[in-house]
Amino acid sequence: MLGFAYLLALLVSLTGMVVLDRRFGLFFWRAPRAAAVVLAAGVLFFLAWDLVGISAGIFYRGETAFMTGLQVAPELPIEEVFFLTFLCYLFMNALQGARVLLERGHAS
Repeated sequence: MLGFAYLLALLVSLTGMVVLDRRFGLFFWRAPRAAAVVLAAGVLFFLAWDLVGISAGIFYRGETAFMTGLQVAPELPIEEVFFLTFLCYLFMNALQGARVLLERGHAS
């Protein structure tokens, strides 16, 4: 079970992003199709970035007991895909949340 701890933490964190998004209508609940395109583009960009870094010998997979050991490519663990998804989703929720707060401030 310890080998799934990091993946589980990422899934819990992603669930939190979905709950915040749903509660405040930030990203997917605001414009689902556009959100899917933006999220996919962000994840694919960072995956490409990782693959370039791996091929250049800059990035490598760290060994830890908290990871599954599953890889989607050499030196690219499955957890990285979920981390990048979380990172992009977090950024978009934060960006939209800031927009909503700024709009509320100007409306006062």
